[in-house]
Amino acid sequence: MERVCLDCGAKLLGRSDKKFCSDQCRNNYNNRLNRDQNNYVRNVHAQLRRNRRILSDLFDDGHHRIHRDALIAQGYNFTFFTHLVETKEGLRWSYCFEYGFRESGKGYLELQKSSNYLEIEPEADEA
Repeated sequence: MERVCLDCGAKLLGRSDKKFCSDQCRNNYNNRLNRDQNNYVRNVHAQLRRNRRILSDLFDDGHHRIHRDALIAQGYNFTFFTHLVETKEGLRWSYCFEYGFRESGKGYLELQKSSNYLEIEPEADEA
């Protein structure tokens, strides 16, 4: 039985368990298999970056309270966020990386930047 490359169909020579004739064919085959998953992740990541940029630009421009519609008009998508934080007082903050917001009434959102985002606690020295 003749063995052929899974990507291009060329005749395979060499090892009996060989599946591809070259690295390029192996990469093409695997990229084609993973295309749908990669596109989904790429699109989600792009929306998270867009949301972060919008919050960052507003916060850095001095806007610490903004109407929900203003975010939507700039392309913010409330479906995508990185994490939620609920404070001891019961306030619920939605974060997109280090920038967060919470509902503050009548369609307004209060913006905040976390100063300790991704801070790593120093390890305690063992005595």
